[in-house]
Amino acid sequence: MGQSGDMATYRERLTAPLSWWVFVAAFGAVWGWLMLVAANRPIAVGVAVVATVAAGSLVWSYGSVVIEAGPDGLRVGGAHLSPAYIGAVEVLDARGFREQLGPQADARAWLRTRPYIEGGVRVEVADDSDPTPYWLVSSRRPEAVVAALGQTGEAEAAVPTPNGEVEGGEKEEDDV
Repeated sequence: MGQSGDMATYRERLTAPLSWWVFVAAFGAVWGWLMLVAANRPIAVGVAVVATVAAGSLVWSYGSVVIEAGPDGLRVGGAHLSPAYIGAVEVLDARGFREQLGPQADARAWLRTRPYIEGGVRVEVADDSDPTPYWLVSSRRPEAVVAALGQTGEAEAAVPTPNGEVEGGEKEEDDV
């Protein structure tokens, strides 16, 4: 890992694409039309608004994950991996990311992926007491995540002290 003074913090919000919001509007319009056919205009408008707000809330909550990487480690949503527990970090292109989600997947891995983002990072968890082997996280700019963590993209494990313990902060997992 690099010194905390030479690493910049990277922050990214994984927002849903415009096509998902078009679907939200269409969903509300279809429900409104169905109620217009089955009931009256005030009920149809009310149902259209409620359906649009409900679908929009789901898309917003699913599509608003924040990734922060920097000297304090990696934070994805409410989950946090401190620098002491960050092992090798790898940039994954679309093909590599699909392989990590499919044929090369480990069922114990912690995932925060989004289908509308093709690439991401694979972050090894350098903690022998944690059954999670790695985090797989979607990112539009995986190189920036790796750089903010002070790595080059392939491998830099946390360095143990002479007595075998890993130096650094504590590992927290608020939302795992």
